[in-house]
Amino acid sequence: MEGNTFWQALALVLVIEGLLPFLSPGGWRRMFEQILALGDGQIRFFGLCSIVIGLVLLAVLA
Repeated sequence: MEGNTFWQALALVLVIEGLLPFLSPGGWRRMFEQILALGDGQIRFFGLCSIVIGLVLLAVLA
């Protein structure tokens, strides 16, 4: 993998992460409050799901 590809991927993640707070700050705030109400185990589960989905997508697209 070229070093430039990593930085492009990181930049794309930042763009995607910034869309919801930019387009709907109130909705983003409500979603964040709901996430804060979750337990540690639930947050870890969602984090694990994100990691697995990301790895599967990387394997399929590579």
